[in-house]
Amino acid sequence: MKKLLMPYNSQSLNLKNHLVMAPMTRSRAIGNIPNALMAEYYGQRRGAGLIITEGTAPAPEALGYARIPGIFSAAQIEGWKLTTAAVHQNDTKIFLQLMHTGRIGHQANLPEGVQVVGASAIPAAGQMHTDTMGMQDYPNPVALSTKGVQDVISGYVTAAKNAIAAGFDGVELHAANGYLIEQFLNPNVNNRADIYGGNIENRSRFALEVAQRVADAIGKEKVGVRISPNSTLGDLQAYDADATEETYIHLSREFNRIGLAYIHISINPQVPAYTLAAIRTEFEGTIIYCNTFTAEKAEVELNNGDADLIAFGRAFLANPDLEQRIINGTELNAPDFTTLYTPGAKGYTDYPVLFN
Repeated sequence: MKKLLMPYNSQSLNLKNHLVMAPMTRSRAIGNIPNALMAEYYGQRRGAGLIITEGTAPAPEALGYARIPGIFSAAQIEGWKLTTAAVHQNDTKIFLQLMHTGRIGHQANLPEGVQVVGASAIPAAGQMHTDTMGMQDYPNPVALSTKGVQDVISGYVTAAKNAIAAGFDGVELHAANGYLIEQFLNPNVNNRADIYGGNIENRSRFALEVAQRVADAIGKEKVGVRISPNSTLGDLQAYDADATEETYIHLSREFNRIGLAYIHISINPQVPAYTLAAIRTEFEGTIIYCNTFTAEKAEVELNNGDADLIAFGRAFLANPDLEQRIINGTELNAPDFTTLYTPGAKGYTDYPVLFN
């Protein structure tokens, strides 16, 4: 039997298989409130051992994209209960990804009176889609004050508690892809002069304080983190290779000290093998790899011990019955890229299913 489909048991995670559904923004949360259509989508994919939801805003200013869900209001908590109930019917675990977009956002996607914030007042190059104004340049973010940073951390804590109240098995902190936590890590975006800027320890402080506070609030075994070493998404720009490796070694060592359930690594061509090996050495918990994996490549990674679990994004997006297709060696549906972020069921819950 393929290892990918065998049960996985660790100190923090007990899963029916090694198959993870990766977090993917799908922009179906009308009014930023999770709904029945989203519950159907996640419920269709409950063959995964672990589902990690799309990025979900822990606070109003974190809603950088159009139609992404939040977890800061009573209505959002109630909306997410539909999803957790649907997924748990098949003994699947589900973690809510907490994503604060930081400077990667636009006021048109935020509630009235809420500003785009960032580690520093440095705008990202490029444009952002808005439903009301079309494509817009990224704005100059308001640099968070030291107190403002603490307020954001408190928002993460409240959001994590809300996630547990909504029935989630845990939360994943999105510290990848150029969003707020990674904005603090990158010296090209973080020019702060307080305790959250400057050297590696200070630039890592925000990530580690969020992780520690959330772990204290809901239990360390219910907290994972996603990282993307050497990524330039979100106009981050690469920085010194030695400093980059040292940053992620420091983070991994501290995440291990906190006792997080897992580190979820978004693999990209720029991340050196020695950085991945160093993370594996420093972190004793579960390691998840993600990005461009086939079932065959996943088996290799699992069997050589580089990763404990493998996350699939596009394959799960287009194949609700992915685990059954892997079992049967069946051809996969191709994703419809024109409907990735459009409202409605098309390209979301209507992909052909061969196995129930």
